[in-house]
This record gives sequence, structure tokens and C-alpha cells, in this order.
Amino acid sequence: MPEISICDSADPKTARTFSMLHYLFKRERGPLLAAILLVALAVPGAAFAVESKPKQVTVVTTESKFTPNKLTFRRGIPYRLHIENRGKEMHEFNAADLFKSSKISNPAVLNPDKTELVLKPGEAKDLSFIPKKAGHFRLVCPDHDWAGMTGEITVE
Repeated sequence: MPEISICDSADPKTARTFSMLHYLFKRERGPLLAAILLVALAVPGAAFAVESKPKQVTVVTTESKFTPNKLTFRRGIPYRLHIENRGKEMHEFNAADLFKSSKISNPAVLNPDKTELVLKPGEAKDLSFIPKKAGHFRLVCPDHDWAGMTGEITVE
């Protein structure tokens, strides 16, 4: 019966990886290289595992204000933005430029233009997104900005 290696059934990229590993570990330097390889693979994986769970940020809308009205996010980090309307009127959370420059997992919660979340009194919505562009972005409730219902969003 012919001998079959794991590389025989793998794609070419995987086969090259196994060939390289076989060459490196075949010699006497195997234990040292194994330790280096484990450290190199473990560190990025650990960072990814920590940052893959969305960070929750809550904003409450009431008459004429967002609480908090200054938000800071980090580029490339997943977030779940939870917005609650505790006011007696409909409010919008309009951050058009931020939304356009972010990867949004659930765009159906946004208006058709993908520029804002519209919340009826007592309603809450969650937006899952990853900011892709650093900068300063305007936050506004278009129907109540004249009364000071504005804010600032910073992406670092």
C-alpha cells in the first residue's frame, strides 16, 4: 500500500506550509523553532479573540439631548451601539458620515438612506458596526438640532 502524507490531499498552499515545517523541524533545531512558532501563532490569535466580541455602547435620547453626547470608538473594533428613546417624541440618531465609513452588520435597522436610526418614544435599537475610518463625525437629531440635540463622535 502506498504511503500517503497529509500534504497529498491538501491544497498547494497548505502543502508548501507543511513542507516548510517538515524542513524546519527535521533538523536538530526543532524544539527551538517549535517554541518560536507557538509564540508567534498564539499572540495574534489571543488579540483577535478578545477584540472579536462587540463592545456595547449605550446612548439614551430624551427631549433635546443625547446622553452621552460625546462618543469615542476605535477603528477596526466591533461595537454594538444600543440606543434607547426615553423621550415623548420621535428621535433620530443621525451619524451619516460615520455610518457610510463603517462596516455595518445589520443595516436593516437604519433608514433607507443608511444615515440614521429612527426611534419612536419608548423604542430601543441596536446597531452592530466596525468603524473603518478615523476622524471626527457629527451626531444630530435633525428634528431637534435647533434645540441643541447634537453630539460628537470620534474614531481613533
